[in-house]
Amino acid sequence: MAQFTTLGALIGLALSIILIIKKFHPAYSLMLGALVGGLLGSMNLDLTVNTMMTGAASMMTSVLRILTSGILAGALIKTGSAEKIAEVIVHKLGRSRALFAIALSTMIICAVGVFVDISVITVAPIALAIGREAGYNKESLLLAMIGGGKAGNIISPNPNTIAVSEAFKVDLTALMIKNILPAIGALIVTVLLAKLLSRRQGLLVNEEDVDLPGRTLPSFIQAIAGPIVVIILLSLRSINVTVDPMIALPVGGLVCTLVTGHIRKFGNFSEYGLGKVTGVSILLLGTGTIAGIIKASALQGDVVHLLNVLNIPAFLLAPISGILMAGATASTTAGATVASQTFASVLLAKGVPALSAGAMIHAGATVIDSLPHGSFFHATGGAVNMDIGDRMKLIAFEAIVGLTSTILSVLVYLIA
Repeated sequence: MAQFTTLGALIGLALSIILIIKKFHPAYSLMLGALVGGLLGSMNLDLTVNTMMTGAASMMTSVLRILTSGILAGALIKTGSAEKIAEVIVHKLGRSRALFAIALSTMIICAVGVFVDISVITVAPIALAIGREAGYNKESLLLAMIGGGKAGNIISPNPNTIAVSEAFKVDLTALMIKNILPAIGALIVTVLLAKLLSRRQGLLVNEEDVDLPGRTLPSFIQAIAGPIVVIILLSLRSINVTVDPMIALPVGGLVCTLVTGHIRKFGNFSEYGLGKVTGVSILLLGTGTIAGIIKASALQGDVVHLLNVLNIPAFLLAPISGILMAGATASTTAGATVASQTFASVLLAKGVPALSAGAMIHAGATVIDSLPHGSFFHATGGAVNMDIGDRMKLIAFEAIVGLTSTILSVLVYLIA
């Protein structure tokens, strides 16, 4: 028997959303929503607090892996490796394929372990410089970066992927591989939409927007050494040698700093990376509290009943929950975590394979995750000096990119 009522859980979630929209800190918003939802759903303070603690505790393995992923991210950014990867791709593809090069660069940087917002910020100076020379407007450039980031995010060892793999107890590498086709589809649609926007009148890149750092970058081989090591280590599972991401990701960061000649700064780079993942780690703990209340409520049973009444296939719960939860929290990580933690047992009980269910939730979490009440919206707009009004105009295009990967993820499940 459920310990909390569905109504209480929904009110708690609604309160969290309202607080996030009102710019209250997302982690505190989720905790407060969990507390109110638990009290309304059970009228028992001790039970509510214990359930919140249990939910947060269930996030700890994900948090540990995310904290160690900061070592790789910090190394890639501070050594200039991420910037070098983008520079080489753009140079090789040429100015005539600039939008494709920008989208592909952001996709690859995100896919190798740099967070999606940082990936956009890293590529932005190069993209703006190209846009200035080739005459592309900011809208097309930013969409290329965001769409490429969304494509890379569903095949990366990033916090959202780690959280989903933990919720469904599936291999991280297998989950990343599962969405390769949806990621490619998202990349293609991104380029097509970016080209469409480039033909419209938009914001031109001004001279003051272009600010390429003049630092010396590593060679391309040095830049990709760390990510390659991570990929190799995570792929060893295929020969029955399991290397946990908590080991593989820091090793990749260590290799990156070693081959680029910055080994003495490894500690500083790690500290920088830790700063980048602290926020999402705290967010994940807050997410765990509301997820704990929802999991312990009657919501799962009520959702199953609703699916049966409406005659909706159970597998559609995966992408729909990912879309709705990410939209509510304006975060891919929080949305994917709440959706997977809440509905994993339901989806598995309905016979949906764990890997497919996780992949569909993960892809769905990229559809409307960039709404204005989240930090991604403002970070990406700031990367190209775009105001809120102009940034808002891209949300529909971003949703199309995310919806593309979601539909393809569903088709992969149906065909397989």
